[in-house]
Amino acid sequence: MDAFNRFLDDLSEFFAERKGLLVMLGMGLVVLNFVFQFVPGWVGATNLFLHLGVLTALLGILLAWAL
Repeated sequence: MDAFNRFLDDLSEFFAERKGLLVMLGMGLVVLNFVFQFVPGWVGATNLFLHLGVLTALLGILLAWAL
């Protein structure tokens, strides 16, 4: 349990210094999904990276607001 607590402390300190990192990562995933729309296959049809990007960006906004 101490290792998990230490991991969360390190992770929160990392994101406190880089508040926009998750938002930029989420935006990158949304753009990647736009590119995959032109490639036939499962990834383009399911909009997987769109959903992951939006969730990542929302999580980044919430973490930036909290930290």
